[in-house]
Amino acid sequence: MDFLSSLSGPVLYFVIFFAKIIEVTISTIRLVYINKGEKIKGTILAFIEISIWLVVVSSVLTNIAEDPMKAFVYAAAFSLGNYIGITIESKIAVGLASIQAVVNEESGQMLADVLREQGFGVTIINGKGKNDSKKNLLFIQLKRRRINEAISIIKENTPNAYISINDIKSMMGGFVKK
Repeated sequence: MDFLSSLSGPVLYFVIFFAKIIEVTISTIRLVYINKGEKIKGTILAFIEISIWLVVVSSVLTNIAEDPMKAFVYAAAFSLGNYIGITIESKIAVGLASIQAVVNEESGQMLADVLREQGFGVTIINGKGKNDSKKNLLFIQLKRRRINEAISIIKENTPNAYISINDIKSMMGGFVKK
């Protein structure tokens, strides 16, 4: 901590800025792990996050009245850290998702076969749409990182499909490719 107290001006702003970005990025990812039930990963990230926070906030609050630029740098880094954390989390894509696709009955089985060939688990349910038109509802359970792949397959084969996507907190049984 003596290291930060010996810094001033642009060097201190630089250290505050990047340390805060790292801290908030870790915080964003930690929250996702905790929400997905990953207690150990969330706990480890929490320790790292709060350790960085203590060092950074103590350097920002020291003599803040004489150097208010530290507060501005801190706030800017907080904002950017959220953006970076969300971006990284979307790449990591922790957890599972469920896609429901409503398609015409004629294309339902074909789409299910194409998805299954690509390793997706698919369940088909018969349904009725507007004016009693026959529809198929396809339930696809998958890892979040494969959502874009599944959506591309659905749109390529059935451009008029109605698609909804939901996160899954937990799942028992069924098929999700490892």
